[in-house]
Amino acid sequence: MLNHSVAFFHSKKISILWINNQIKLPLPQSYRPNDMSITRAVKQPFIWLARLRHRCGYGVHSPFAFELITNVFYEKTPYYAYEELKQKESSGKKLGKTSRKVKRLLFRLVNRFQPQRIVDVGLPSSAISYLQAAKKDTFYTIITYNSHWVQPIEDFFDFIYIHHPDDPYFVEKTFNQYVKYAHEKTVCIIEGIYQSGDMKKLWRKLCQEEVVGITFDLYDLGIIFFDRKKVKQHYIVNF
Repeated sequence: MLNHSVAFFHSKKISILWINNQIKLPLPQSYRPNDMSITRAVKQPFIWLARLRHRCGYGVHSPFAFELITNVFYEKTPYYAYEELKQKESSGKKLGKTSRKVKRLLFRLVNRFQPQRIVDVGLPSSAISYLQAAKKDTFYTIITYNSHWVQPIEDFFDFIYIHHPDDPYFVEKTFNQYVKYAHEKTVCIIEGIYQSGDMKKLWRKLCQEEVVGITFDLYDLGIIFFDRKKVKQHYIVNF
């Protein structure tokens, strides 16, 4: 994370203004809220029932997967930061469609794995506050969405959050371009893996990639690990 009180990054595709440890992002003109949250609210009970047998780690034999499911995905600890982040969101303009449940999971994942470098790829989202709050000294790179171009990176990262399921092509292109900078401890989060038929197909395709190890399907998002020393396994979790 940057310690400068004011910093400005600029290229043809991204402009980031950092003031007093807060990132000010320009909102793309193409961004418009939609009714996906309403549709999800109607579908939620049916989704939960369909995935009921995948709850609480039942049938999971991998110690790594079981620990992650029980101690991170389902953790109920009321972190002090939750209330602070909730108040921050209430007092400002909410960006993005990510639910609070997912944002809190992102917080717990960063808290669990303690990444040194996080890459955030997609539209401006209030999830950034949760990612940063979990590890304040993390070096944070933001790549804003561009339908025609993916900004290159030139260094390894420990945690990547890709969140623009409205454009599966962009998600796939981002993954393919950045995966060469992942290592065996890298955590990859892909949001909206069930948002459309194309995203479902893409998620299944990514799970089969040779570089991919253990994967978790939480419906709202998919989580990918790259440690090939662990047995490749796909887990469905009723999150």
